[in-house]
Amino acid sequence: MALVARRRDRLEALAAEIGQTGRRAVVITGDVTRDGDLERAALEARAALGKLDVVVANAGFGVAGTLERLSLDDYRRQFETNVFGVLRTVYATLDELKKTRGRLVLIGSVSGHVGVPGSSAYSMSKFALHGLAAALGHELAPHGVAVTLISPGFVESEIHQVDNRGVWRAEAPSRPIPAALVMATPTAARKIVRAVARRRREVVITGFGKAAVLIQRHAPWLLAAIIRRFGVKGRREPR
Repeated sequence: MALVARRRDRLEALAAEIGQTGRRAVVITGDVTRDGDLERAALEARAALGKLDVVVANAGFGVAGTLERLSLDDYRRQFETNVFGVLRTVYATLDELKKTRGRLVLIGSVSGHVGVPGSSAYSMSKFALHGLAAALGHELAPHGVAVTLISPGFVESEIHQVDNRGVWRAEAPSRPIPAALVMATPTAARKIVRAVARRRREVVITGFGKAAVLIQRHAPWLLAAIIRRFGVKGRREPR
C-alpha cells in the first residue's frame, strides 16, 4: 500500500498503525495541486510495490461561504484540489491501472447530488466529480478498469477543521449535526472497501446521505422545501 499526502508526520503515523496489522505501507509526500508530484508519487509507488491495482483519489477540502462572501479565487482554489487534483491523480496512474485492469476510486460527496446554501464551491466541485466518474466509467470499461464513485454523507473527518485556504485548524467550529447522523470512520472505510472490491459504479455512504440523494432524485421539490423550511446550510469555515 502507498500513502500519498502533504504531511509526512501524519503519513508515518498511519503507516505505523498499518504495520501493526502485518501490512506494509509506503510513505510518499506529495501535493495534488502541484504539477509533477503525482507522476513522481506513482513512480515511487510502482517501484516499491511492483504494480498498482487500486488508486484512490481522496484529496479534498471544502470552501465554505455564500456566493457574495466568496471570490473567484476561492472557487479556483476549491477546484484546484477537488477537481484538478483528482485529474492529476488519474493521469499519473491510468497507464498502470490499464495494465492491471484495476480499480479507480473517486471520493465524491452527497454534496455532488444536493446543493445547500453556503456550500456552492464545494458542491460544484463534487458535482464535477460525479460527471467525471460517469464519463470515465464508460471510457475505461473497454480497458477493464472499474471506476467507483464514493459519495459520503456525514462521516467523521477533519474537513470541518480546514479553512477556505486549505489550512488545517486545531479547533473546528461547532457543528449542529446530530451525532446519530455521523458515521464512524472505520465503518465508512469498510463500506468503501466492500464497494471497490465489488467494482460498484457508485455507493452513497450513510443512511441519511442515501435518503437525501433518493429524495433529490425523485422529489427535488420536497428536498428544496425542507432545506428552505428548516434553514439547512453548509458548514462554517473554521477561524
